[in-house]
Amino acid sequence: MPIDPNLRPIQDVADELGLPSSALVPYGRDKAKIELAALETARDTKKNKLVLVSAITPTPSGEGKTTTSISLAMGLRKIGRKAVPALREPSLGPVFGVKGGGTGGGKAQLVPANEINLHFTGDLHAITAANNLLAAIVDNELHFFGKGEGANLDPRRVTWRRAMDMNDRSLRDVMVGLGGRAGGVPRESGFDITAASEIMAVLCLATSMKDLEERLARLVVGRSYDQKPVTAADLGANVAMTALLKDALLPNLVQTAEGGPAIVHGGPFANIAHGCSSILSTRMAMHYADIVVTEGGFGFDLGAEKFLDIKCRKAGVWPNAVVIVATLRALKFHGGVDPKNAGQPNREALSRGIENLERHLETARFFGLPTVVAINQFDTDAADEIQLVRDRVKELGAIVALSRGYTHGGDGSIELAETVAAVLDRDPHGGFQGIEGRAAPIHPYTLEQSYAEKIEGIAKHVYGADGVDIDPSAAAELERFVKDGYGDLPVCMAKTQLSVSDDPKKQGRPRGFRVTVRGARLSAGAGFVVALCGDIMTMPGLPKIPAARNVRIDADGRVRGLMQNE
Repeated sequence: MPIDPNLRPIQDVADELGLPSSALVPYGRDKAKIELAALETARDTKKNKLVLVSAITPTPSGEGKTTTSISLAMGLRKIGRKAVPALREPSLGPVFGVKGGGTGGGKAQLVPANEINLHFTGDLHAITAANNLLAAIVDNELHFFGKGEGANLDPRRVTWRRAMDMNDRSLRDVMVGLGGRAGGVPRESGFDITAASEIMAVLCLATSMKDLEERLARLVVGRSYDQKPVTAADLGANVAMTALLKDALLPNLVQTAEGGPAIVHGGPFANIAHGCSSILSTRMAMHYADIVVTEGGFGFDLGAEKFLDIKCRKAGVWPNAVVIVATLRALKFHGGVDPKNAGQPNREALSRGIENLERHLETARFFGLPTVVAINQFDTDAADEIQLVRDRVKELGAIVALSRGYTHGGDGSIELAETVAAVLDRDPHGGFQGIEGRAAPIHPYTLEQSYAEKIEGIAKHVYGADGVDIDPSAAAELERFVKDGYGDLPVCMAKTQLSVSDDPKKQGRPRGFRVTVRGARLSAGAGFVVALCGDIMTMPGLPKIPAARNVRIDADGRVRGLMQNE
């Protein structure tokens, strides 16, 4: 692969952050792993600030959340702030599926984009291997031990599935163990995409190598014949899995298109898991930068809520500000306009669509977070429509700033950067002081409440629902988790990303609805309980014309077509 002469050597990027060369494990000239020992360097982080980037409810038009996150960090760097984005790494599923690459876009990208979008430093491959090692050990247990032997694992109650980092609908449900006695014990199983594997969530919530090993030990793979949870530790699998993941646990250092440092690590889905980059990458970024820009997947109701209620609880951090990304086109879609016509002026549809933004702003206000609305601006956006958004947002106590990072890089995000910086400068507390040095964070539930109360707290305060209905089978599962000793975990809501409600057809700002929980899963290793609202896909399929068809390779070996519009 030819070396891009425009990229800074990774040691120069590390020097800008103050990372010593001894902390780097280079992966070529332009990317590196960061040793966890770098967190032991004595530093004053009391005034370091954390910015959470979220978005309105996703639409076919797209909002540009990752592009805006990168351009915000670039803009902050332009105005003299030591800022770094701490973001998720892409999954090959979306890269070759619908979305294309996940490294931003235009002049606001992470680089080397192609390598990050493909194999990168091998993190997702390591997670896949660890997941499938455990699956192989589970089936090996069933092959050699029957009822009352070994871990006493009941093949009818095995819940652990295999994983691969690719969209492949044909593997959602499979039969394993075929081929007679030599093939093992026949049973139904399936594959999840690696980003939906619990091991991805475990890696992203682990705070050390020891914590990683302990979390892997707690993974529940199924139940015994006497209905007791069977864990990875019961099968003796967690230490070998940790060995596979020891390098993947280290955060990755790359750079933005303008040469600024960027830390990229982990990538759990936001509808079945918590949807944000690793705790270790956030801590590493906050250890070396004054301002850290991170993001939560999908809209505020999914990624941001889980960032605040799951990740922040475990990491001991709290954002100093929130940025909610929107486009006029996406707002018009929520106002009932066909995506094909969303670029045309339509004040009436825009006014209706702003109600979706207002719902998310109200949620941010519930959490007590200062909020900036970033309009990812297009050249065709009308000035009077932008002013309409500014006026409505001001009524809810937030600010609007324009961003043109896609076309102008950091220069196009100066307004957004200056607005966010002003908000941060008004807050004397750093993100690491969020729990100890300031008023306690606000959550929609306490860990001591029942699961029904936790779910209702999220539904009412975050979605604006009237209440919750939990199916009897889901209620029985939740009760079983409590009896097994898992009653004090946070809740990870698995619902559609296409609506604030649990109905993907309800766009804009739904009112007068209830949320229905149809199932529940225990993620004991990650440390949360998943409440299933409707059918959530853990193994996506490719579209009719996948993005993979756009990929080509030049004569010099350079890959083209991984990014949209490339």
